[in-house]
Amino acid sequence: MEKKRSDCPALPPGWRKEKVIRKSGLSAGKSDVYYYSPSGKKFRSKPQLSRYLGNEVDLGCFDFRTGKMLPGKMQKNKQRLRHDLLGLAKGGKPDLNTALPIRQTASIFKQPVTKVTSHPSNKVKADLQRASEQPRQLFWERRLKGLQSSDVSEEVLRTMSLPKGLQGVGPDSSDDTLLSAIASALHMSSAPITGQTTVAAEKNPAIWLNTSQPLCKSFTVTDEQIREQELKVHQARRSLEDALMADDGLKTDR
Repeated sequence: MEKKRSDCPALPPGWRKEKVIRKSGLSAGKSDVYYYSPSGKKFRSKPQLSRYLGNEVDLGCFDFRTGKMLPGKMQKNKQRLRHDLLGLAKGGKPDLNTALPIRQTASIFKQPVTKVTSHPSNKVKADLQRASEQPRQLFWERRLKGLQSSDVSEEVLRTMSLPKGLQGVGPDSSDDTLLSAIASALHMSSAPITGQTTVAAEKNPAIWLNTSQPLCKSFTVTDEQIREQELKVHQARRSLEDALMADDGLKTDR
Protein backbone atom coordinates (compact mmCIF):
# COMPACT_ATOMS: atom_id res chain seq x y z
CA MET A 1 0.00 0.00 0.00
CA GLU A 2 1.12 3.52 -0.79
CA LYS A 3 0.40 6.20 1.82
CA LYS A 4 0.29 9.93 1.17
CA ARG A 5 -0.23 12.46 3.96
CA SER A 6 -0.99 16.13 3.55
CA ASP A 7 -2.38 19.05 5.53
CA CYS A 8 -6.13 19.68 5.45
CA PRO A 9 -6.87 23.46 5.30
CA ALA A 10 -10.64 22.84 5.63
CA LEU A 11 -10.13 21.51 9.18
CA PRO A 12 -8.54 23.27 12.17
CA PRO A 13 -4.73 23.67 12.22
CA GLY A 14 -2.82 20.47 12.84
CA TRP A 15 -5.27 18.14 11.10
CA ARG A 16 -3.81 15.92 8.39
CA LYS A 17 -5.31 13.83 5.62
CA GLU A 18 -3.99 10.40 4.66
CA LYS A 19 -4.68 8.72 1.31
CA VAL A 20 -3.87 4.99 1.16
CA ILE A 21 -3.70 3.49 -2.35
CA ARG A 22 -4.15 -0.27 -2.59
CA LYS A 23 -1.49 -2.04 -4.65
CA SER A 24 -2.79 -5.61 -4.77
CA GLY A 25 -5.94 -7.71 -4.77
CA LEU A 26 -9.21 -7.19 -6.54
CA SER A 27 -9.38 -3.60 -5.26
CA ALA A 28 -5.94 -2.62 -6.58
CA GLY A 29 -5.86 1.04 -7.61
CA LYS A 30 -8.61 2.09 -5.23
CA SER A 31 -7.86 4.34 -2.28
CA ASP A 32 -8.99 4.85 1.31
CA VAL A 33 -9.03 8.22 3.06
CA TYR A 34 -8.32 8.80 6.74
CA TYR A 35 -7.89 11.89 8.89
CA TYR A 36 -5.60 12.42 11.87
CA SER A 37 -6.16 14.94 14.63
CA PRO A 38 -3.26 17.01 16.03
CA SER A 39 -3.01 14.42 18.85
CA GLY A 40 -2.75 11.54 16.36
CA LYS A 41 -6.28 10.15 16.67
CA LYS A 42 -7.40 8.37 13.47
CA PHE A 43 -10.83 8.88 11.86
CA ARG A 44 -12.20 6.58 9.19
CA SER A 45 -15.52 8.24 8.32
CA LYS A 46 -17.28 11.60 8.22
CA PRO A 47 -19.74 10.72 11.05
CA GLN A 48 -16.79 9.93 13.35
CA LEU A 49 -15.23 13.25 12.40
CA SER A 50 -18.47 15.14 13.03
CA ARG A 51 -18.97 13.59 16.46
CA TYR A 52 -15.41 14.45 17.48
CA LEU A 53 -15.40 18.05 16.24
CA GLY A 54 -18.96 18.80 17.39
CA ASN A 55 -19.87 22.46 16.86
CA GLU A 56 -16.26 23.50 16.29
CA VAL A 57 -16.52 23.02 12.52
CA ASP A 58 -19.60 22.81 10.29
CA LEU A 59 -18.98 19.74 8.12
CA GLY A 60 -22.22 19.99 6.17
CA CYS A 61 -20.34 21.00 2.99
CA PHE A 62 -17.19 18.99 3.74
CA ASP A 63 -16.24 16.32 1.19
CA PHE A 64 -14.54 13.45 3.00
CA ARG A 65 -12.75 12.12 -0.09
CA THR A 66 -11.12 15.38 -1.18
CA GLY A 67 -10.85 17.12 2.19
CA LYS A 68 -12.40 20.30 0.79
CA MET A 69 -15.50 22.39 1.37
CA LEU A 70 -17.65 22.11 -1.75
CA PRO A 71 -19.53 25.34 -2.71
CA GLY A 72 -22.16 23.24 -4.49
CA LYS A 73 -23.15 21.50 -1.27
CA MET A 74 -23.25 24.85 0.53
CA GLN A 75 -25.60 26.26 -2.10
CA LYS A 76 -27.88 23.21 -1.83
CA ASN A 77 -27.99 23.58 1.96
CA LYS A 78 -28.95 27.24 1.61
CA GLN A 79 -31.69 26.37 -0.89
CA ARG A 80 -33.02 23.65 1.42
CA LEU A 81 -33.06 26.10 4.36
CA ARG A 82 -34.84 28.72 2.24
CA HIS A 83 -37.41 26.14 1.17
CA ASP A 84 -38.05 25.11 4.80
CA LEU A 85 -38.50 28.75 5.85
CA LEU A 86 -40.98 29.36 3.03
CA GLY A 87 -42.89 26.26 4.07
CA LEU A 88 -43.11 27.52 7.65
CA ALA A 89 -44.29 30.94 6.42
CA LYS A 90 -47.12 29.24 4.53
CA GLY A 91 -48.26 27.37 7.62
CA GLY A 92 -46.35 24.14 7.10
CA LYS A 93 -45.01 22.00 9.90
CA PRO A 94 -41.31 22.35 10.77
CA ASP A 95 -39.05 19.37 10.27
CA LEU A 96 -37.86 18.92 13.88
CA ASN A 97 -36.54 15.43 13.23
CA THR A 98 -39.05 14.09 15.73
CA ALA A 99 -40.05 11.00 13.81
CA LEU A 100 -40.83 8.19 16.20
CA PRO A 101 -38.34 5.31 16.43
CA ILE A 102 -40.33 3.13 14.05
CA ARG A 103 -37.63 0.61 13.22
CA GLN A 104 -34.07 0.21 14.45
CA THR A 105 -32.98 -2.83 12.45
CA ALA A 106 -32.61 -1.17 9.04
CA SER A 107 -29.61 -2.68 7.28
CA ILE A 108 -26.87 -0.46 5.90
CA PHE A 109 -25.77 -3.17 3.47
CA LYS A 110 -27.05 -3.58 -0.05
CA GLN A 111 -29.96 -5.98 -0.29
CA PRO A 112 -30.66 -8.24 -3.29
CA VAL A 113 -33.57 -7.21 -5.50
CA THR A 114 -35.72 -9.07 -8.01
CA LYS A 115 -35.93 -7.61 -11.50
CA VAL A 116 -39.34 -8.06 -13.12
CA THR A 117 -39.46 -7.79 -16.91
CA SER A 118 -42.56 -7.32 -19.02
CA HIS A 119 -43.65 -10.57 -20.60
CA PRO A 120 -47.11 -11.86 -21.55
CA SER A 121 -46.71 -14.99 -19.41
CA ASN A 122 -45.57 -13.11 -16.28
CA LYS A 123 -48.08 -12.58 -13.50
CA VAL A 124 -47.09 -9.97 -10.94
CA LYS A 125 -49.21 -9.49 -7.83
CA ALA A 126 -48.92 -6.30 -5.83
CA ASP A 127 -48.98 -6.69 -2.06
CA LEU A 128 -50.81 -3.49 -1.16
CA GLN A 129 -50.73 -4.20 2.56
CA ARG A 130 -46.95 -4.54 2.59
CA ALA A 131 -46.58 -1.38 0.53
CA SER A 132 -48.73 0.74 2.85
CA GLU A 133 -47.84 -0.68 6.27
CA GLN A 134 -44.25 -0.42 7.44
CA PRO A 135 -42.86 -2.43 10.40
CA ARG A 136 -43.07 -0.57 13.68
CA GLN A 137 -41.36 -1.18 16.97
CA LEU A 138 -43.72 -2.08 19.81
CA PHE A 139 -43.51 -0.40 23.22
CA TRP A 140 -40.78 2.01 22.08
CA GLU A 141 -42.10 4.50 24.66
CA ARG A 142 -40.45 2.45 27.41
CA ARG A 143 -37.08 3.72 26.22
CA LEU A 144 -38.09 7.17 27.48
CA LYS A 145 -38.63 5.89 31.01
CA GLY A 146 -36.62 7.75 33.60
CA LEU A 147 -35.93 10.78 31.40
CA GLN A 148 -36.82 14.18 32.81
CA SER A 149 -37.07 17.58 31.16
CA SER A 150 -35.52 20.70 32.68
CA ASP A 151 -35.49 24.42 31.98
CA VAL A 152 -32.50 26.60 31.05
CA SER A 153 -31.43 26.74 34.70
CA GLU A 154 -31.34 22.90 34.77
CA GLU A 155 -34.26 22.77 37.19
CA VAL A 156 -36.40 19.69 36.62
CA LEU A 157 -39.86 20.60 35.32
CA ARG A 158 -42.92 19.21 37.02
CA THR A 159 -44.59 16.43 35.04
CA MET A 160 -48.23 16.52 34.04
CA SER A 161 -50.85 14.62 35.99
CA LEU A 162 -53.09 12.48 33.80
CA PRO A 163 -56.81 11.95 34.47
CA LYS A 164 -57.71 8.90 36.53
CA GLY A 165 -59.74 7.46 33.65
CA LEU A 166 -56.61 6.81 31.58
CA GLN A 167 -55.20 3.32 32.12
CA GLY A 168 -52.08 2.01 30.45
CA VAL A 169 -51.79 -1.11 28.27
CA GLY A 170 -48.70 -3.25 27.90
CA PRO A 171 -45.86 -4.60 30.02
CA ASP A 172 -44.49 -2.40 32.80
CA SER A 173 -47.03 0.30 32.07
CA SER A 174 -46.41 3.46 34.11
CA ASP A 175 -47.72 7.03 34.12
CA ASP A 176 -44.51 8.27 32.47
CA THR A 177 -44.82 5.73 29.66
CA LEU A 178 -48.50 6.55 29.17
CA LEU A 179 -47.79 10.29 29.06
CA SER A 180 -45.05 9.78 26.44
CA ALA A 181 -47.34 7.63 24.31
CA ILE A 182 -50.22 10.14 24.38
CA ALA A 183 -47.98 13.14 23.73
CA SER A 184 -46.33 11.37 20.77
CA ALA A 185 -49.69 10.36 19.30
CA LEU A 186 -51.01 13.93 19.53
CA HIS A 187 -47.85 15.28 17.92
CA MET A 188 -47.42 12.79 15.07
CA SER A 189 -51.00 11.97 14.08
CA SER A 190 -53.97 14.05 12.99
CA ALA A 191 -56.40 11.16 13.55
CA PRO A 192 -58.64 11.02 16.65
CA ILE A 193 -56.97 9.58 19.76
CA THR A 194 -59.19 6.79 21.12
CA GLY A 195 -56.74 4.37 22.74
CA GLN A 196 -56.80 0.61 22.23
CA THR A 197 -60.42 -0.12 21.37
CA THR A 198 -60.21 -3.94 21.25
CA VAL A 199 -60.34 -6.14 24.34
CA ALA A 200 -57.79 -8.47 22.73
CA ALA A 201 -55.12 -5.75 23.03
CA GLU A 202 -55.50 -5.82 26.81
CA LYS A 203 -55.08 -9.61 26.91
CA ASN A 204 -52.09 -9.81 24.56
CA PRO A 205 -50.89 -6.35 23.44
CA ALA A 206 -47.80 -7.79 21.70
CA ILE A 207 -50.11 -9.28 19.04
CA TRP A 208 -53.24 -7.13 18.93
CA LEU A 209 -51.77 -3.70 19.67
CA ASN A 210 -52.91 -0.89 17.38
CA THR A 211 -49.62 0.96 16.77
CA SER A 212 -51.39 4.10 15.56
CA GLN A 213 -52.96 4.60 19.01
CA PRO A 214 -51.23 5.28 22.36
CA LEU A 215 -50.65 2.58 24.98
CA CYS A 216 -53.86 3.11 26.93
CA LYS A 217 -57.29 1.55 27.18
CA SER A 218 -60.20 3.02 25.27
CA PHE A 219 -61.47 6.26 26.77
CA THR A 220 -63.91 9.06 26.03
CA VAL A 221 -63.72 12.77 26.85
CA THR A 222 -66.96 14.37 28.05
CA ASP A 223 -68.03 17.99 27.76
CA GLU A 224 -67.88 18.31 31.54
CA GLN A 225 -64.21 17.28 31.58
CA ILE A 226 -63.44 19.82 28.86
CA ARG A 227 -65.13 22.59 30.85
CA GLU A 228 -63.18 21.59 33.97
CA GLN A 229 -59.88 21.79 32.11
CA GLU A 230 -60.81 25.17 30.60
CA LEU A 231 -61.62 26.45 34.10
CA LYS A 232 -58.26 25.24 35.42
CA VAL A 233 -56.43 26.93 32.56
CA HIS A 234 -58.35 30.16 33.16
CA GLN A 235 -57.54 30.08 36.90
CA ALA A 236 -53.87 29.40 36.20
CA ARG A 237 -53.75 32.30 33.76
CA ARG A 238 -55.39 34.65 36.27
CA SER A 239 -52.93 33.58 38.97
CA LEU A 240 -50.02 34.27 36.64
CA GLU A 241 -51.41 37.71 35.71
CA ASP A 242 -51.92 38.57 39.40
CA ALA A 243 -48.36 37.51 40.19
CA LEU A 244 -46.98 39.65 37.36
CA MET A 245 -49.04 42.66 38.47
CA ALA A 246 -47.83 42.25 42.05
CA ASP A 247 -44.25 42.04 40.85
CA ASP A 248 -44.68 45.22 38.79
CA GLY A 249 -46.14 46.97 41.86
CA LEU A 250 -43.11 46.04 43.95
CA LYS A 251 -40.77 47.40 41.29
CA THR A 252 -42.76 50.66 41.14
CA ASP A 253 -42.60 51.11 44.93
CA ARG A 254 -38.86 50.67 44.84
